[in-house]
Amino acid sequence: MSDVTRARHGRPVHHWRRDLVELAALFTAVAVADVVANLVGHGPEGPALLAISALALIATAGFHTWWSRRHGHAPPTGDTGARSAAQSRQAGPSESESQYASESESQQSSVAPPDGVAEPATLWRMRTTVRDAPGSLAALCTALAGRQVDILSLQTHPLAEGTVDEFLLRAPGEVAASEITRVVASAGGSSTWIERADAHDLVDAPTRVLGLATRTALDAAELPLALRQLLGRCTIRSLPAATSGKGREPESVPTEGSLEDTVMRLRAPEGGVITVERPYLPFTPTEFARARALVELDARLGPRIPRSQDVLTLPEGNAITVRRADIGDLEAAREMHERCSARTLGMRYHGPVGDADRYLNHLLSPRFGRTLAVQTASGRIVGLGHLLWDGDETEVALLVEDDWQRRGIGSELLGRLVGMAVEAGCESVYAVTQASNTGMVAAMRGLELPLDYQIEEGTLVVTARLETAVASVDVTEFGRAEAP
Repeated sequence: MSDVTRARHGRPVHHWRRDLVELAALFTAVAVADVVANLVGHGPEGPALLAISALALIATAGFHTWWSRRHGHAPPTGDTGARSAAQSRQAGPSESESQYASESESQQSSVAPPDGVAEPATLWRMRTTVRDAPGSLAALCTALAGRQVDILSLQTHPLAEGTVDEFLLRAPGEVAASEITRVVASAGGSSTWIERADAHDLVDAPTRVLGLATRTALDAAELPLALRQLLGRCTIRSLPAATSGKGREPESVPTEGSLEDTVMRLRAPEGGVITVERPYLPFTPTEFARARALVELDARLGPRIPRSQDVLTLPEGNAITVRRADIGDLEAAREMHERCSARTLGMRYHGPVGDADRYLNHLLSPRFGRTLAVQTASGRIVGLGHLLWDGDETEVALLVEDDWQRRGIGSELLGRLVGMAVEAGCESVYAVTQASNTGMVAAMRGLELPLDYQIEEGTLVVTARLETAVASVDVTEFGRAEAP
């Protein structure tokens, strides 16, 4: 056992030889100091010698500091400091102290995470343009690998000049988006766009397109939603084939559609125009071809809606049926208008009562949203609820026949419409009504969602934010039946 590895009560024991060396060094320093003092006090060059000594001491201190730092950060030598279990018990603290140290480390680890634990990985969607030359993509992938960025999927969109590559990336949590774009730029990427992704983006492109095609085939109202999910954040507008009033002419679009940078126009199946805008990112020819294929599929299948329905019992015992409605219910909807009072129609349409029928073609068309109808046992429609795609926003509207108001029909319709909006991925829904329409305001408040109110000249706009409804709203709770 060496002189410094023996321990008594947890403290190292030093040999007497080390104390002797230290004492000899002390006497030597005193003798040198006496000689220097005599030279300074009695010699002719005393001040100069004193200055030289001071410089020598400063240089020695600086050298000692540099030497300590260099060897303090130097890599370990052959002795790594590892010890066997027996040596650790000999050189370490006593058993009671070891137990205390172990408990202290356990408490510290429960308060703060241990050093070296990486942050959770982050998913990113990235699109960049690279030169259409051999090795361009390889250089980009190599640069990403240098930052430990994993490429989960890759899609290529050939252009006339260059290629747009779309990546799904998984990067370490400490790697920011700006750092990824710098790495891509250094590897030759240009016009780079990046945003956060989530688990839904892990589905490969063919599977996602097939799923959207299936939804479109089952329900004509799914076409705008399918286009939005296919192309990302974008604004979709549907214009009818003929526009009445203000002398506007219908927009002319070629049969195969048109693509202009961030705007694509497609011929709607009924003859109108579907306009898709995405100002932050230009569309590629590949995206345009996919969108056109969805529209062509919709046109071949023709008008269709799911024939599901729910039979509900009102508090007073009357049975009603809630089902999807379309343009085939136009005549029944007009008959309901005739039974409604002028006040009820004015609350709903905010204009001349005589123009109410004019809106029904638009409201009942699945191209512009979804409509729910409330039907009595005799087959008469007594209520309509609309979920309308208004560009990148979503509007809800209700109309209940006078004799059937105050029975919970409006709240039932609104709850179902909000459930559809949540399922479609909408961030919010808004309702436009009059400030005196207490029934609509009460129905919106009954959703128990965050609401924003805006009122101007008697017109009230109530917006419900749906971020909290994603987890709380159950679509089946609102009666979306699957049975025919």
